[in-house]
Amino acid sequence: MTKELDGGITRNGEGFDGVALNILGQTYYPKAWCESTFAFETNSEPGQFVPVHVHPTQDEFILVQEGELDLKLDGEWVKARAGDLVRMPMGVPHGYFNKSDSPCRALFWVSPAGKLKELFDELHEMTDVEAVVRVSAEHDVDFLPPEANE
Repeated sequence: MTKELDGGITRNGEGFDGVALNILGQTYYPKAWCESTFAFETNSEPGQFVPVHVHPTQDEFILVQEGELDLKLDGEWVKARAGDLVRMPMGVPHGYFNKSDSPCRALFWVSPAGKLKELFDELHEMTDVEAVVRVSAEHDVDFLPPEANE
């Protein structure tokens, strides 16, 4: 893949090219995409989460913009609040959970972009969790067994 970064501004609460994705009930707004990075905003309601998984070929970051997230990072529970930056090196198991009673908005990005944008495009409106896990593995995102979320 050779994808250059398009310059410009992606407005607050919008995705580039007007894209908004529904991934297991959460709204994702793609913000920027090129070969070296993929950035996206998530909006998580109380109780929503992404189970523990691994990106074997990407570093990932989260900048919490509003609210707070509970994260399982490399087997340990931690909390990130508005303004905090979470750093997740490639190969480190991680998952995020909105265990609060308020919505959480966060900016995520991975480097390099890998197949993550294509994965999100495919996951849009998908509801079968087993299919989500299978398709994710085809795009270099490996979910751990459910007990990893405890």
